[in-house]
Amino acid sequence: MGIQGLQEFVEQHCPGAVVPVELQRLARGSLVGAGRNRPPQCPLRLVIDAENCLPRLYGGYFTDWVSGGQWNQMLLFLSALSRSCAQANIELVVFFNGALEKGRLHEWVKRQANERQSSQHIVAHVQNKGTPPPKVWFIPPVALSHFVRLALLRFRVKVAQSINDHHLEVIRFCKESGFHGLVAQDADYAAFCPPHYFGASSLKLSRNGKNLTASEFLLPEVARALDLPLERFPVFAALLGNHILPDEDLAAFHWNLLGPDHPLSSLKVRAHQLVLPPCDVVVRAASDYLKAVPNIDDLDTIARDVFKHSQSQKEEKCERFKRAVQYYLEGYKACPRVFHSASLHGPPGQLFIFILPMSRVCISSFYFFFFLADSGEPSVLYLQCRSELANRRGQLPSHPSIPSLMSTPTRSHMDLTTPPRPQIAVEVIRVAEFRHRNGLMHPHVYQVLTTGELKLSVTIEDEGNPELPPACLLYRSARQYTYGILFSLGELRKRAMLPPVLVKEWSAYKGKSPQTPELVEALTFREWTCPTLRRLWLGKAMEDKNRRMRAFLACLRSDTPGMVNPAAVPTQHLVLCCVLRYMLQWPGGRILRRQELDAFLAQAVSPMLYKPEQLQELKIDGLDPRGVQLAALFMRGVEMVLFANDACGQPVPWEHCCPWLYFDGKLFQSKLAKAARDRVPLLELCDGQVARLEKMKQSILEGLSLSRPPMPLPPPPMPPPPPYLPPAMMCQYPPQGIYLRPPGGLVPPHMHMRPRGVPGPPMIPQQGGKLEIAGMVVGQWAGGRRGRGRGLLPPQVVSVGSNMRGQLHGQAAGDKEEAVVPSTDQSAAPHGDVTEAKPIKRGDNGGVGTSADQSESALSSAASVCNTSPFLNALSGCAGYVSDVHSANAALDKEE
Repeated sequence: MGIQGLQEFVEQHCPGAVVPVELQRLARGSLVGAGRNRPPQCPLRLVIDAENCLPRLYGGYFTDWVSGGQWNQMLLFLSALSRSCAQANIELVVFFNGALEKGRLHEWVKRQANERQSSQHIVAHVQNKGTPPPKVWFIPPVALSHFVRLALLRFRVKVAQSINDHHLEVIRFCKESGFHGLVAQDADYAAFCPPHYFGASSLKLSRNGKNLTASEFLLPEVARALDLPLERFPVFAALLGNHILPDEDLAAFHWNLLGPDHPLSSLKVRAHQLVLPPCDVVVRAASDYLKAVPNIDDLDTIARDVFKHSQSQKEEKCERFKRAVQYYLEGYKACPRVFHSASLHGPPGQLFIFILPMSRVCISSFYFFFFLADSGEPSVLYLQCRSELANRRGQLPSHPSIPSLMSTPTRSHMDLTTPPRPQIAVEVIRVAEFRHRNGLMHPHVYQVLTTGELKLSVTIEDEGNPELPPACLLYRSARQYTYGILFSLGELRKRAMLPPVLVKEWSAYKGKSPQTPELVEALTFREWTCPTLRRLWLGKAMEDKNRRMRAFLACLRSDTPGMVNPAAVPTQHLVLCCVLRYMLQWPGGRILRRQELDAFLAQAVSPMLYKPEQLQELKIDGLDPRGVQLAALFMRGVEMVLFANDACGQPVPWEHCCPWLYFDGKLFQSKLAKAARDRVPLLELCDGQVARLEKMKQSILEGLSLSRPPMPLPPPPMPPPPPYLPPAMMCQYPPQGIYLRPPGGLVPPHMHMRPRGVPGPPMIPQQGGKLEIAGMVVGQWAGGRRGRGRGLLPPQVVSVGSNMRGQLHGQAAGDKEEAVVPSTDQSAAPHGDVTEAKPIKRGDNGGVGTSADQSESALSSAASVCNTSPFLNALSGCAGYVSDVHSANAALDKEE
């Protein structure tokens, strides 16, 4: 739990520190807090941490959030929120998390594991009950933060994005820019002691839009309840544990604070698992310990006392403890350095300059902000664009022995080394950083350009369904071409040979743990050479605009004449058509069926799409689990479209990329039920918009052959390990993400091919049988699924020790058919895992013997008759039941 346990402690054990407030009333009065007075004529200025407030900004836990998102309903809520704040004289700045935050990667890994488990619960609930899941399993709709950011830009609400450390940048922006309060739900901010701290989970807007309420956490009351001064909160937060020093490393210290006589001391180690004390007990024990410390500034003495019982990496833990304290001190001591909020109201045209030095822990750059007094709008010039990665966690010990569970070093992820990336032009980095910080660009663009890494969150998908691929694998090709555009590989490889450019993707899906990244290679287009990124972003000629659009469409495999024809595909539906066309070209098989494609297009042209009030009253009889997964895959594709569009210089204006123009999850479920279950005519399905639907459908299917699914390509051969990997990583080379591979359950046919005469594993007979020894039945077995209840295959009988030794009962003497029995001789099996069956030639009664290269197991003799595929090993001499069974099994194969 760590520092986050402090938030839970305040909410549950400090009732006097949590009070409900009306923000409009605070805006009308004079807000006094943290030694700062707000004049009544000035607006109430609040910073909202969007990462903690996403469910509230979405509009609440709508019952249909699982269907892909109700985006027009979200747009309606944000419109009412911005209007209410403007009328109440409240100024908002919404801060989004655009930082990679490698230092907090272990926290992200835990969240992805929990969300992945919740997604499986969601899929099982929808499959079993056909109703929306409860909100306890709430997972934000795909790319919710990006679409909230675009909606706020539409309503002219100020937005910003962090670059390196989200929490530090938010609190420094709040304090140094003179804001009066912070809306968040993270205990790290409580340790920073903002002027006013409002809970994001309690932020509510009334239906009439007149009352905006929230809960305020009174930090002085929290300090009074703990009997601990606010000045000691940075050290107190470090003792609880954070991303720099997790609570697992402090477990021994926390148990020692309780003492051996504590009732919970018996739970210290149970079943060889590390058990942490309850958060409320740890909070009170740590505060009592800190009250007894005479000198709070002597961090070395405190660190040695905290880790005096540690048996491994004591010095390294002490250093991380001091870094954790310094982290909170930087946020706690942040204050206005050059100007106050009142100084913004000076003479028109007056220029105010102040310097914001960013965190010494995370970045080594200085930013100059220029404010014009008449507009109050900042114009940001970044003089230095070089940034450093967040401070890294300690390494695992080299020795294999672990003294105790509470001395185990914590590191829940493993990093990989990549070769150097191509150098990016300074103008490009300057533009990318400016647009990123002002919330005008997808955060993946800046992350890939500066760090060569990105994180992909979990998507709602059924891991037991092999028909639909994971979203990370489905859109990997689009990301690979986008990486090639960002690093200008097309032009660079024309001039010289370059080594592969690899990007690290952190993701979690079936068969892939989030603890290890995948190395994905950047690709270039074969048909044409894409210009450099500087030309794409800064070129102003008409030819540059055409190249931007072509690069964007080529990333999504949609570079066709029909997609650029506005008469067939309107601009507001271009993103929809590109994603659907990309999904249809998945090499692993057909993803979209005809009814599903019609449902996507029908809801996009439906007039009900722009009527959220009617959509709220729309009733759906049973959610389709496949429709839920298709909606999640589609929205993940929309997010990849936003990424590719920003990487190519925004050939499509961001106003036309927003999902409320072409998608609503609840409306899609309704159209899918009508198309797939009720089989309604197309005219009724699309509300009379047949011509528009057919034009878009024709453009989507242009040049595609969907008569039969294409076969997946075999994976390329493995190259030798590159020289830049350390020796310890050679055994794990190559990662799965370097090469394209078929999805789970979709194995290429060539991988099943086996030459004739090479025996395969024994197969279960389909007709059942029994075993006789000396004329007595000693065992019997049931048939396979296709053999039971058909009435076509008589039971198989194998006799041992009788006149028909080694033969199958029911075979005539004149039948030219071989009888085989299992053999324990494994000399013919090259790997020792296949038991070969030796044929027994018949005697003088007319039997015909067969050669050893056509041998089969006795348990697979009946199954081999049914295997008519040329890729499978079948007996060519069987004639007993072939004439009776061939036609029936052919029909069954066709049916299945």
